Amino acid sequence: MARSANDALIMPLPPADRVVQVEKALSDFVERAGLAPGSRLPTEREMMVALNVGRSTIREVLRKFQALGVIESRKGSGTYLLKPISAATVHMPISIDAQSLRDALLMTLEVRRGIEIEASMAAARRRTEIDIATMEARLVEMETVHLAEGTSGKADLAFHLSIYDSTHNPLFRQLLEQMREGFERFWSKPFDRPDFAARSFPFHRTLFNAIVAGDAEAAREETLKILSIVEEDIKDMSQ
Repeated sequence: MARSANDALIMPLPPADRVVQVEKALSDFVERAGLAPGSRLPTEREMMVALNVGRSTIREVLRKFQALGVIESRKGSGTYLLKPISAATVHMPISIDAQSLRDALLMTLEVRRGIEIEASMAAARRRTEIDIATMEARLVEMETVHLAEGTSGKADLAFHLSIYDSTHNPLFRQLLEQMREGFERFWSKPFDRPDFAARSFPFHRTLFNAIVAGDAEAAREETLKILSIVEEDIKDMSQ
């Protein structure tokens, strides 16, 4: 069977970190094929076959590229390139040269504090009824998981992402995608403690209430309460 031009450009991958490899393979393909903004990308099925990976991996990469604003999915039509990309421009992970997990978390927290405060205040000013419904659904899920398991990593992240989306400023999500590795340390049981920052749990509900009320200053204060507890736990648990 003759191979298509796409198959010739996208080479099969060995077993490893599939998501990272697919990110690189797809961005390399766009660069080598000379695709310009507006070009249609291969279908999910074509990528699955060419890269020898599952649909969930392909979709995770496409979701990330969409969050970064470099591709667009058009229902019934396909996925299209919005901006010229390469492996050097799409995936730029933030690295932290720190002596310990404690130092790395505190460094990340300094950056996170500024982003989270601005996001919560912007969300309070711009949230829509649809945004409120989405935030509440994510909050209820977080509360359910927390009460059942004592921790709520992924659900916590989903709630904060819903706040970012409520800002209607895509740069918040794009920044998170570039810093995801560092930020996810906060939701992966630092110091092997599932109760890390558990004391901040009630303030997520008060933060939501402030955003719903359109009170930007209250949203700022509730965000600071959450992050202050996180900072205290980093210092206490690492002693």
